[in-house]
Amino acid sequence: MTFISTRAVILSLALGSAAVSLSACGHSPVTRALTGGALGAGAGAAVGAATGGNAGTGALVGGGVGAAGGALTAP
Repeated sequence: MTFISTRAVILSLALGSAAVSLSACGHSPVTRALTGGALGAGAGAAVGAATGGNAGTGALVGGGVGAAGGALTAP
């Protein structure tokens, strides 16, 4: 059984909320998708590494979620 520390959970929540709030930056859906994807990839890699998982997998998942969130938000 894997134990996730409180620090990793707090870091995940902080990075996730920053990525979500910044993914809406931009004037077009393409710009928001690109910035959201970049922020999500960085946050996903950091969370993956902090929790003892694979940083590459975290970056892929975070980038996909960030790009989708950025593209679907309105300015």
